[in-house]
Amino acid sequence: MEEKQLNEKESLELISQMIRNTQQKLEKGNGIPFLIWGYATIVVSVLVWYLFSTTGNPQWNYLWFLIPVIGYPAMMWALRKQEKGVKTYIDKIIAYVWIAFGVASLVVSTSAMFLWSLPILFIVILLMGIGTAITGLIIQFKPLIFSGFAGIILSYLCLIVKGYEVILVFALIFLVMMVIPGHILNWKGRKNV
Repeated sequence: MEEKQLNEKESLELISQMIRNTQQKLEKGNGIPFLIWGYATIVVSVLVWYLFSTTGNPQWNYLWFLIPVIGYPAMMWALRKQEKGVKTYIDKIIAYVWIAFGVASLVVSTSAMFLWSLPILFIVILLMGIGTAITGLIIQFKPLIFSGFAGIILSYLCLIVKGYEVILVFALIFLVMMVIPGHILNWKGRKNV
């Protein structure tokens, strides 16, 4: 079978169509990943803040590992329920972006817990903000772009705020960075159905 060579205009139209298809797919209830990871992070943050601030016991920091324990099974369940469709190259790129940022966050978090003292809340928000902004830029969805960059900028609050309150700041930034745009994606998807 002979492959057809695309001219510049056809190539751009094909890329634009792939982006539109991915954006439409993301809009059809697919704010779900942002909601799963955002809410899991907020719930665990509030739990760690409450237990750590009331007892002063740093052992409660091990509860941070509940985020992937909650998030991964919830994602598998959500993905299983999604309708199967053609997976475009853009879909794969977004998946690869989040795999890379997820692994980086897990490695840095584990290192901060067991090896070095790192400003982990700052680093995690910075990484997740970059991942959110990249996703928004790829699919050209402004709420994700803005919330991702807001997360990047707001991550510095985790270097400024001291004490247990930094955990609550971390949770609030995740609300802005992931939960709100996740709800906007779902709302837009319901509106366009």
